[in-house]
Amino acid sequence: MRNKIDLSIIIVNYNTRKLLKGCLESIFQKIEDINLEVLVIDNASSDKSLEIAKEELLKTKVLINRENVGFAGANNQGIKEAKGKYILLLNPDTIILDENLEKLIEFMDSHSEAGACGPLVLNSDGTMQKQCKRGFPTFWTSFSYYSGLWKLFPKNKWWRRKFGSYFLLDKPEDKICEIDCLSGAAMMFRKEIVDKIGLLNEEYVMYWEDVEWCFRIKKAGWKIYYIPLARIMHYGGVSGSQVHASRNLWYFHRGAYLFYNQYLAPDNFSLVNFLYYICIWFVFCYKFLLNLFKREKIIGSKKP
Repeated sequence: MRNKIDLSIIIVNYNTRKLLKGCLESIFQKIEDINLEVLVIDNASSDKSLEIAKEELLKTKVLINRENVGFAGANNQGIKEAKGKYILLLNPDTIILDENLEKLIEFMDSHSEAGACGPLVLNSDGTMQKQCKRGFPTFWTSFSYYSGLWKLFPKNKWWRRKFGSYFLLDKPEDKICEIDCLSGAAMMFRKEIVDKIGLLNEEYVMYWEDVEWCFRIKKAGWKIYYIPLARIMHYGGVSGSQVHASRNLWYFHRGAYLFYNQYLAPDNFSLVNFLYYICIWFVFCYKFLLNLFKREKIIGSKKP
């Protein structure tokens, strides 16, 4: 048996109850031909999720935080401990659906320019979670998305290219393609890129850390690929997002502001930037007020 670890899977857990157990079960059932390690970082959970998954956790390395250090901070703890050539950041509310995760490693091995890649991510109803194949949120892509223009003429190629850039609708969903941004629910990358671009930015406590990191990966000269040969299912909306809805709503829109202000605003006109900032805080206030009357709270963008 090889001693070299090919893949380190890092899972950040926070009050996910039985979902963590299901995620770990799918890993050990579906992944057979990869020499891997699994690291679970618990962010001070109070729901006994570690106890529920205690049998599966015997096969993993567990780090327990006394306080919640945030999603990015906990992932960074795992990255520092990881020994694999590749690292997969995986949400605990995911299920690996097939044995094809090895194909992502094979692709990375044969494409030295690839810094990161991700699988096809599905909703629980089997539809595609389009966030796994995204463009960067420029003013135009964000406007096209939030206004709903991207939905109007789904079969028109010109329309998809012009107004569907947030989800890169001009690129095929069933073929490997280069993209800008992956879903943080399942993101694989070379460990060596950490030495060049650093760890996840912990200023993004929750949300947008995946976008910011993908931006830095591409800025450093690496390419990012969407590889639908492997599939995972992502439930989404767990890890306490509903319990701390107002706080997480703030984290989401604060992250949107931080990313745009640091990376995109310098290349735009002041008026465009002003409109973008106004839109961010208008949407935040709208969702905050709407959540006062909704049982299921709205946090970030809906996963279509």
